[in-house]
Amino acid sequence: MRVLLVEDDEPVAQSLRRGLIRYGFEVEWVSTGGAALGHQGPYDVVLLDLGLPDTDGLDVCRALRERGDVPIIVISARSDETDRVVGLELGADDYVSKPFGVREVIARIRAVMRRAQPRTEAAAAGPDTYGSRLTIDRKAARVRLDGEEVPLAPKEYDLLAFLTEEPGALMSREQIMEAVWDANWFGPTKTLDVHVAALRRKLAGAVVIEAIRGVGFRLEIAKDDGAS
Repeated sequence: MRVLLVEDDEPVAQSLRRGLIRYGFEVEWVSTGGAALGHQGPYDVVLLDLGLPDTDGLDVCRALRERGDVPIIVISARSDETDRVVGLELGADDYVSKPFGVREVIARIRAVMRRAQPRTEAAAAGPDTYGSRLTIDRKAARVRLDGEEVPLAPKEYDLLAFLTEEPGALMSREQIMEAVWDANWFGPTKTLDVHVAALRRKLAGAVVIEAIRGVGFRLEIAKDDGAS
């Protein structure tokens, strides 16, 4: 996922950039509003500081929103409720107050991306198909195997939906726990193993969830019979 980080405080920007890259994000960092508005590269989400040296971040937020629907998360030391409300009214999708943790920012990014998806390609494309046997209707939160609905517990569905966002990608336990359970989860991750086992049992033959010792899990779509 490509992130445009707009932040003039270099230590904050570098720390956040390193944290996001560690979790698999691609990050382009600019330090002024003018650079943000002039940035030509594609990006999936904007992290926007309000206290920029050349212009008010709220004006940048307004200009970005007028250009399109890319999700915008405001990150600011301003804790005043007025700034928060104005930012959201101008089109920001979320607001994170400094100081913040990388995990919190990642959780906010994933949350706004999930909210944005139904109003874009997911709504138009309908259920996602994985191989010839498995379909996931993210709009209705339903899973079907060979045309029959599979009863999944809420967290089983959330786990499957997350792992199938990028089939074949290795997801660490920390990434999965933050995305599926809670950004501030500090308890044991045994519950993750239990849910993985349930998905393996319920979706046997359609997906393969490989455990990578000491790292996490990788979901692969099972090949159709006769496939080369």
